[in-house]
Amino acid sequence: MQQPAQAFNRLLEIMDDLREKCPWDRKQTLQSLRQQTIEELYELTDAITEEDYKSIREELGDLMLHIVFYAKIGAEKEKFTITDVLTGICDKLVARHPHIYGDVKVENEEDVKQNWEKLKLKEGKTSVLSGVPVSLPALVKAMRLQTKARTVGFEWDTTSQVLDKVKEETLELEEAVQKGNQDEIEAEFGDLLFALVNYSRFLKIDAENALERTNKKFIRRFKAMETLAAETGRTLDEMSLQEMDGLWNRIKQGE
Repeated sequence: MQQPAQAFNRLLEIMDDLREKCPWDRKQTLQSLRQQTIEELYELTDAITEEDYKSIREELGDLMLHIVFYAKIGAEKEKFTITDVLTGICDKLVARHPHIYGDVKVENEEDVKQNWEKLKLKEGKTSVLSGVPVSLPALVKAMRLQTKARTVGFEWDTTSQVLDKVKEETLELEEAVQKGNQDEIEAEFGDLLFALVNYSRFLKIDAENALERTNKKFIRRFKAMETLAAETGRTLDEMSLQEMDGLWNRIKQGE
């Protein structure tokens, strides 16, 4: 059985071969790989949501290939190497875990998070919110922003307080809808979503994953509706909403 270092070196050697001998691999740039990397990351998140360990392993391999590919291009441009990448993350982890590699004492997970953010500020970060990618999906970004704000104590004390905030934002959205101002409606809808993400954190739920589970459930049930309709020789657009509701409830009960 190969050791991790042997397997990693084999990947590096294959990358060297592909970059030299394969027309497609030779043509790739940082920019051309970017979208593919995003797609690979989403494929990994799908596998994680399904807890499909075989797929998780495969998608991690695909992401590892992309990391090695970027490092290869960086080396070709004499900007950085894979060794620089690995050394950089190792040094960062050691520096940001003084409770492991130094004499700092922590009591719990929250102490670790707060210390992490303090160390980042000492490294030159201008805000606790620094490091949240601009291009993150809005739902994920909301959770990251809230988690980071929490490290300096900007956080509700109890779950009931957060639920009250959700109710407050719901009322404000209803008022905006009654006024009919579209810009205000969108703003209040965003506030409600932000409050719901906050509530999900207090419930120890990943809001993004929860929504994706519901997406998958909707897809599964909707396709089952199409199948049931086809068995009667009809399509959904030939049915009334009441008939479709009947199919939906049948499927839901069957689950």
